[in-house]
Amino acid sequence: MAASNNVIVCINLVAVILSIPIIGAGIWLSNGQADSCVQFLQWPVIILGVLILVVALAGCIGAFFRITWLLIVYLVVMLVLVILLVCLVGFVYMVTLRGHGNIEADRAYLQYHMNDFSGFLRRRVRSSFKWDRIRSCISQTNVCAQLSQSYRMAEDFFNAHLTPMQSGCCRPPTQCGYTFVNPTYWIRAFNLAADMDCLQWSNDQTQLCYNCDSCKGGLLANLRKEWKRANVILIITVIVLIVVYLVGCCAFRNAKTEDLFRKYKQGYT
Repeated sequence: MAASNNVIVCINLVAVILSIPIIGAGIWLSNGQADSCVQFLQWPVIILGVLILVVALAGCIGAFFRITWLLIVYLVVMLVLVILLVCLVGFVYMVTLRGHGNIEADRAYLQYHMNDFSGFLRRRVRSSFKWDRIRSCISQTNVCAQLSQSYRMAEDFFNAHLTPMQSGCCRPPTQCGYTFVNPTYWIRAFNLAADMDCLQWSNDQTQLCYNCDSCKGGLLANLRKEWKRANVILIITVIVLIVVYLVGCCAFRNAKTEDLFRKYKQGYT
């Protein structure tokens, strides 16, 4: 039984290590350009990572001190956590399937539209209450401010590979026909009927295109990109975690078998 318990201790140490990238993915999301303002996915990820860490440590204690009931609790709770993590991975995959930028003539950056994304992501920015909070968060970042420092000439700006949020929030849509002065200051065109976002643009550096649908689309594109990257970490982690859990179940079963055989042998003797 000691050998099987040692195996359980070892695999639980692996589970403890696996919880670190999960927690790290949540912390990384909380510092992302978009997720730091939307604040949705990072907390479920961090909470799941912490719970896996705690449960794995409990499994180590149960195996080391041969506390059978604690090992049983560990196996049940860890199964629930693995299922929840699998569900989270599947959910993130489904809501990030849709969403892409649209190519614009003579521009290196893309144009983003809110309707290109999944319904779930659109609901994160659709209501005015939610968007007011997100807009305030975006205006406090240097997402747009750094453009004026990097690009002085129109040609350099048009050939720049902007982030989705910079493309959607920091400039007026191309179809509006605005004239470039600097990345965040444009001369208003006479015909503004091309897009409702044309009316929303303001040279006020605290406003810019933060009220535009293109800004919502850019934020969702950034959000989708961050979620997909985090999901790669979660997918790899959950696959290894499932293998670790199955090995743990086998080791626990072997430990119980060895224990029964030892008791039988003692009784026979």
